[in-house]
Amino acid sequence: MTTQNSNDVRLFVETKKENSFGTSKYLNLPDLQFFNWCNRQYRVNRGVYNTIDQWFYEYGIVNVHARRIQILAFLDIVKDEMLEEQPKFIRFGHGGLSKRLNEFMNDYGQSNVIPLKKPSK
Repeated sequence: MTTQNSNDVRLFVETKKENSFGTSKYLNLPDLQFFNWCNRQYRVNRGVYNTIDQWFYEYGIVNVHARRIQILAFLDIVKDEMLEEQPKFIRFGHGGLSKRLNEFMNDYGQSNVIPLKKPSK
């Protein structure tokens, strides 16, 4: 079975920001180390992380590097929205994660530009 990248790396814009997702040294870590870093940065547990990763893969982002950029962009937005609560882990509730992922792709994915820096409000 061959898989095609219907949503490839072209989804993200170039930026000169030094610590942007596109140039992040963390994108090339082995899987467990990348998850551990995400856990520390975004308070995401392994089950939620795996679900997000699987969702983006099924959406068509097969390239690991491109998928990790999407994961970081999504988690960055969610973290900002949950900043006030400071829970031990990010929680979405029943059906909430899929809903948030769909909203994320509707807000940012339709224009084929993934936010590598936080949108101004």
